[in-house]
Amino acid sequence: MTLAPTHAISAFQLATGDEISEVRSILQSEGHLETHHRIAYLGLVEPPRGAAAQTDRRFRIFIHDVSGGAPSDVVVSLTQHKVVSAVVLDTAVTGELPVLEEEFEVVEALLAEDERWLKALADRNLDVNKVRVAPLSAGSFEYTEEKGRRILRGLAFVQEFPEDSAWAHPVDGLVAYVDVVNKEITQVLDLGPMPVPSEHGNYTDPELTGPLRTTQKPISITQPEGPSFTVSGGNHVEWEKWSVDVGFDVREGVVLHNLAFRDGDKKRPIINRASIAEMVVPYGDPSPIRSWQNYFDTGEYLVGQYANSLELGCDCLGDITYLSPVISDAFGNPREIRNGICMHEEDWGILSKHSDLWSGVNYTRRNRRLVISFFTTIGNYDYGFYWYLYLDGTIEFEAKATGIVFTSAFPEGGSDNISQLAPGLGAPFHQHLFSARLDMAIDGFTNRVEEEDVVRQAMGPGNERGNAFSRKRTVLARESEAVREADARAGRTWIISNPESRNRLGEPVGYKLHSENQPTLLADPGSSIAARAAFATKDLWVTRYAEDERYPTGDFVNQHAGGAGLPAYVAQDRDIDGQDIVVWHTFGLTHFPRVEDWPIMPVDTVGFKLRPEGFFDRSPVLDVPANPNKPASGSCHSGGDSGGSCH
Repeated sequence: MTLAPTHAISAFQLATGDEISEVRSILQSEGHLETHHRIAYLGLVEPPRGAAAQTDRRFRIFIHDVSGGAPSDVVVSLTQHKVVSAVVLDTAVTGELPVLEEEFEVVEALLAEDERWLKALADRNLDVNKVRVAPLSAGSFEYTEEKGRRILRGLAFVQEFPEDSAWAHPVDGLVAYVDVVNKEITQVLDLGPMPVPSEHGNYTDPELTGPLRTTQKPISITQPEGPSFTVSGGNHVEWEKWSVDVGFDVREGVVLHNLAFRDGDKKRPIINRASIAEMVVPYGDPSPIRSWQNYFDTGEYLVGQYANSLELGCDCLGDITYLSPVISDAFGNPREIRNGICMHEEDWGILSKHSDLWSGVNYTRRNRRLVISFFTTIGNYDYGFYWYLYLDGTIEFEAKATGIVFTSAFPEGGSDNISQLAPGLGAPFHQHLFSARLDMAIDGFTNRVEEEDVVRQAMGPGNERGNAFSRKRTVLARESEAVREADARAGRTWIISNPESRNRLGEPVGYKLHSENQPTLLADPGSSIAARAAFATKDLWVTRYAEDERYPTGDFVNQHAGGAGLPAYVAQDRDIDGQDIVVWHTFGLTHFPRVEDWPIMPVDTVGFKLRPEGFFDRSPVLDVPANPNKPASGSCHSGGDSGGSCH
């Protein structure tokens, strides 16, 4: 089936099932998708800068050959109904394509017949039929024989029965390296038996839960008139003064396009495209069994493809609007992720309040925010990605980490790199590090970044009492100057502004990036992971916009030795002062697992904020009305009445 011309399609409309089927048909007709091929990635190619409509609807596809042939990077035009480019990849140079789900089963099946593996299990008195193998991305290390070979590494866990949580029973001292294309076990490393922790971790078992609480009364969140936002064109959202196109990519998950705020009669752009473009989880246990552990959940596993179908009352509360993105499976068939994106608005406490003793004005306004989110499950961990838009123009992102911590045996005598969770059960120290890619457009594409530090002023002439302090702003003029670290003692922030757009005081309009000042990558600078996840070694990078510079780790992360992505981008040392720029912000959690994180981890959160900094001429929320849902006995006054107020 040939689709009708796509000139009327919005440049940022979500991919449809018909489009994905058409891509598959084109690939098959031109010999790029045969029975021995698999699709490792399929996503929309975004239109050229500033395009209001998609005049050439294109998709980019990474194609893996399970028979051992070279993979390819293909672009298909639906408008022209043809393959417009196809690049054959040398994986020894570029790195491997993302991990395929079918390869998970390959690892376990091959090991179940390997004599070395079976002997190691027998030495531990373990039944191979009760052993599950976690198929884990290999990284890039000193194994020259792995260059150009598609490798996964396997760690074992015992599952006593189908509902048993295997993470409670790690088989330590044992790891296997598997070539999933040639179906070969290249190495089994066995350091000798260690006791397998026996206590179960079945977190729904009454033995652990005890009697469930009966103290919780219902909380009902209702909006009898429906939500305050509207959705048109399938994914264009208008809420209060905000407008945004909600996109979805199988690699990045939710992507926000054309984020703008209506100020008077103007629709003012702020961010052209916002996404979490990479995420890495480096582990800190130096044991030979686990020292290679570091997973790029975005670039290697594609967080979007494992997005959950969200359920009302469980994942989302209140009046919920869902979007159901469509992605491709490994064979090019469209797959809908039902209710994969959740949108709703939340009351968020006090927006502004003052009780004035002189004028008698008692003033209270309530805040609310629009929430755009999705949840994904990558092996043992589950992650929520939440974008928040606030009434005052603030933009916030929050990552929520939960699920099951990755476990190991806990060695006798203790460890400097592993927490003990239960008798004999450990969990290695690790980090969850994210890279936000913020394609800025503050009142257009003429932007700059300034670093702001607080400055303590010395006591002396002009500051006789020593109470003065100030601030210092430094323009980051070139890419080489804009690789920066956070500094909590200096209160360091970064201001993205437009020197050609001024507020009524004559100052450049801008937004300020507030980091949470958490540690960046803790691995040694000379380590493999430091080379591969260079983005995570600094808190901020600023680059000149380039259409093909989309990921902080480069296009192909799996088994790549490093140097691609941000290090290569900034090596060009382009001018970024008053230019079309992209801001990359690293943020994350450093996790020393707690006893309280077992057997299932309560949510931990991390993120960042972007707040208006001279973007508006005055407070943008003066027109927010008093709370329309106030109880009849109370009031939220804007005038001189000194009656009650809503808190």
